[in-house]
Amino acid sequence: MAPSKRKVTRRQALTETAKAAGVACLGGFSLAAFIKSADPVDARALRPPGALSEAAFQVACVHCGLCVEACPYGTLSLAEWGEGAPLGTPFFTARETPCYMCKDIPCAKACPTGALDRDLPSIRDANMGVAVLVGHETCLNYKGLNCSICVRVCPIRGEAISLEDQEINGRKLKIPVVHSDKCTGCGTCEKQCVLGHAAIRVLPRDLGLGGKGRNRAGRNF
Repeated sequence: MAPSKRKVTRRQALTETAKAAGVACLGGFSLAAFIKSADPVDARALRPPGALSEAAFQVACVHCGLCVEACPYGTLSLAEWGEGAPLGTPFFTARETPCYMCKDIPCAKACPTGALDRDLPSIRDANMGVAVLVGHETCLNYKGLNCSICVRVCPIRGEAISLEDQEINGRKLKIPVVHSDKCTGCGTCEKQCVLGHAAIRVLPRDLGLGGKGRNRAGRNF
């Protein structure tokens, strides 16, 4: 037997439409609240070349994914639930796939909102982050060996990272030194570090270089 048709009055139709709209609005509000409450950025979340400051970037980025599609190396991803960046925003993890510093910067040129500076004059101005030697206890050079992988793989070879003579506890060692004014934060050094956990890491620049002191003892006062 065919199901009987339900008779719906105009008032009922309007009421049900209003309820459906309310559920949709509630769902949208919940999602927006979740995105807003998510951590602003993880220490490992590196932005594509030419990204605005983190706060401005999050306002300008519309999560379209065009920069991800434009990257020829698959470096970029849109953050999913639980990853180290706000949901839907582009980022890369240097230890997995670094930025290969394309001269024409296709990811930035694909950005329709200006969250990435499409007029970036050079990939050397990309300012994705800065490399920091975090593994002073694990870096082979601190153990007296002469590893130079991070220096040799650096795309800005001879400028962004160098091995410099240092005397530590009476031992003359060759220690990797990052020149932050030249380092773009591409992450190639972190990717190629021979250790299981890289001794050199790329951090967002404000985190890697540190901020101003909060009291009179701070170094910038």
